Amino acid sequence: MLSATVRESHFVVGDWQSAAFGTGPADRSRAEAGVAAAYAAAGLDAPERFVWVPSPARGAVAAAVLAGHGDVLRAAGLGGLVERARADLGEGAAGGSVLADVRTRPWEAERAAASAEQGPEQWPRTWAETGGLLWDQVQSLVTRVRAAVGEQAHARPPAAGSPLPAPEREQAASLLRAATLDAVLGQHDAPWLALFEAVGRLDGPLAGVAEVARSAGWWWPYERLVILSERPGELHRDEPGRLHRGDGPALAYPDGFALHAWRGMPIPPDFVSSLTGLTPDRISSEENAELRRVMLEIFGYDRYLAETGARPLHRDETGVLWCIDLPGDEPVVMVEVVNSTPEPDGTHRIYYLRVPPGTRTARAGVAWTFGVDEADYHPEKQT
Repeated sequence: MLSATVRESHFVVGDWQSAAFGTGPADRSRAEAGVAAAYAAAGLDAPERFVWVPSPARGAVAAAVLAGHGDVLRAAGLGGLVERARADLGEGAAGGSVLADVRTRPWEAERAAASAEQGPEQWPRTWAETGGLLWDQVQSLVTRVRAAVGEQAHARPPAAGSPLPAPEREQAASLLRAATLDAVLGQHDAPWLALFEAVGRLDGPLAGVAEVARSAGWWWPYERLVILSERPGELHRDEPGRLHRGDGPALAYPDGFALHAWRGMPIPPDFVSSLTGLTPDRISSEENAELRRVMLEIFGYDRYLAETGARPLHRDETGVLWCIDLPGDEPVVMVEVVNSTPEPDGTHRIYYLRVPPGTRTARAGVAWTFGVDEADYHPEKQT
């Protein structure tokens, strides 16, 4: 018989979704109390110092410096970041990492116990109803943050007259990405914490870890100090939950560390603002296929079709199938459909729905949008 917490998992998931994508200043006192609880659960003395940094990027640099990689970062032109990290860390020893004690081992023990209690049939269902609902969106965000932390090594301009060889920059980037693997993910541990709470396993060794996750960002635990990161100040997502913003960063931390994205796709910081006066010729000449798709969406598929004189692949009573051939990329295939319900002014709105490139008929395209095969698509009434 499932516990009450499992039956109420949708409330648990909602709470952890709010934590995962929460913004604004960390609740520092609550986070520090959570860290102390995690250390106590692991049989460790509480850390002597709490070092707060404004972003995971700054925390990763500090962790890399503690790991003895300061000289490598300097050689890659990141001396300014190294000095800032040393100022953040202050005087006094940090000791070794205790990540395995406060997070890795208790985490694995609780997961193994929960899996055994649930059994091989119920365990995947419980995951699907809890952490699985958050996993893709949160993991995508974590992956993007880790990549951007490493990109600091490439984004920083070298000192005048001293261009840096690519190997030095890539080594620094690799070390910064590796430093993120030594962090507890705080709010971004939400998927698994949602599962642990749903099965009643957040009252034990992981209670402190969960408390930090509810109130702060990533953190790096050491014997004598802990580096804790603030949460983002801004986070913008589209309806499917992807990072998305056209007039600024989609994710931004207080120190300016940020991610720019359009419907989940990474874009340069000034890309959207540079598209003023966008033309079909500029779209077709863009060599980056992903950026070209962003340009198409902003320009408008219908407008692009009209201005390029495109011809339909197929038409029937369900709609019109269009194809845009793009150099070096798969074609963009769309089905044009007309909403049978009139607008308040009596007009009928036209929609362009993206369908798989191999679609050959308008009916097949419309059927795909409903998740059925063409042969099984027999609408009684179009809406």
